[in-house]
Amino acid sequence: MKHRNSLVPVRAIVGAVLLAASSLALAQYIWIDDKGVKQLSDRPPPASVPEKRILKAPGKAPFNPNAPAEAEPAANTAEAEPAAKRPPTLAERNADFNKRKTEAAAAEKKAADEARQKADTAANCDAARKNQQALADGIRISNYDKNGERGVMSDQERAEMATKNQKVLAGCK
Repeated sequence: MKHRNSLVPVRAIVGAVLLAASSLALAQYIWIDDKGVKQLSDRPPPASVPEKRILKAPGKAPFNPNAPAEAEPAANTAEAEPAAKRPPTLAERNADFNKRKTEAAAAEKKAADEARQKADTAANCDAARKNQQALADGIRISNYDKNGERGVMSDQERAEMATKNQKVLAGCK
């Protein structure tokens, strides 16, 4: 039994050493590197990392994202880094999405209207070319008067129709 009592002081010393060493294991550093990635290490960050990007260090209070921002002295605004923009809120992102959605719908409608107008113009130009060809060939063309009676176009009416067709064809490509 004497042997067991002699180990108690040794165990107490070993326990105290382990307890002291375990506090060193808690000495961790957390910082954000140049790419915006959070880094964890038991060694201090490089000297190029500014103090404001070190989130946790031994002897420094841990980073609290809910804490109010400290006012930085604006000694020289030309040398000061630009203030980081706050991330947009959900409402702002939703409003931006809705704005892009309505702009895309308006652009799509405008493109559809332009395509329809272009197709109508092409059809009108094609009809005017056919009419001009018929007028130039001397084919007898009939028309209807206001009473609904059918008659043949006179030379004067042909000339008027040819003039109108020329104006329409002038706008065609």
